[in-house]
Amino acid sequence: MLVEIWSDIACPWCYIGKARFEKGLAEFPHRDRVRVVHRSFELDPNRPKGDTGSVVDMLAQKYGRTREQALAMEEHVASNARAEGLGYRTEGRDHGSTFDIHRLLHLARARGRQDELLNLAYRTNFADARSVFDDEVLISIAVEAGLDEAEARGVLAGDAYADEVRADEREASELGASGVPFFVFDRRYGVSGGQPAELFTQALEQAWKGRETEPAAGPAGPGDSAHSALQGQGCDTDGACGVPGTVR
Repeated sequence: MLVEIWSDIACPWCYIGKARFEKGLAEFPHRDRVRVVHRSFELDPNRPKGDTGSVVDMLAQKYGRTREQALAMEEHVASNARAEGLGYRTEGRDHGSTFDIHRLLHLARARGRQDELLNLAYRTNFADARSVFDDEVLISIAVEAGLDEAEARGVLAGDAYADEVRADEREASELGASGVPFFVFDRRYGVSGGQPAELFTQALEQAWKGRETEPAAGPAGPGDSAHSALQGQGCDTDGACGVPGTVR
């Protein structure tokens, strides 16, 4: 079974959702026959490289809240992350373009190190006192994930894997995803949001049974019977982890 996960490392519910999905997968009897592929989705696709700022200030501006209210939003997310055993800093984190991170994740996928790099990118962004939007930090975690330093620097210096990132984003739009995390099971069923682990186990079981009773499906749209999207928790407390503009 193929499970595709569209996510952005800037999205805390993607961080939490990955941990919950993996717990759900661990309870699935056929887990050794599941292949997981992580796909690109930028929450802020028009943000230029180098334009970084405080996450708390961004949340306050985006949702029209005071800084204290924005911090309370972060504390709510942090409590969910910590319940999954994840580190989470509510202050001192940066927000910026994730395009280069996605390009490196495509390199990591080609080298069989995608999950390792994604885990490090999440940890660096949400738990460590380092900015993943700094190229040297990004290179350091790429090397830690097992990538060749010269190759990783070459990707950042050029436009390698840009087409692959854009293709993932177009496909997400075609599948009806307007936010992340978005999980697609064998192109039959979709689950959106950082759902509880047991729901992911149920989705895996449903998709597995579908393999036995249904013909293989192509990309499903939000109106197709093969697409069963469940609304989950998003980047804010209202369950919306969406794109402020159009995905390119």
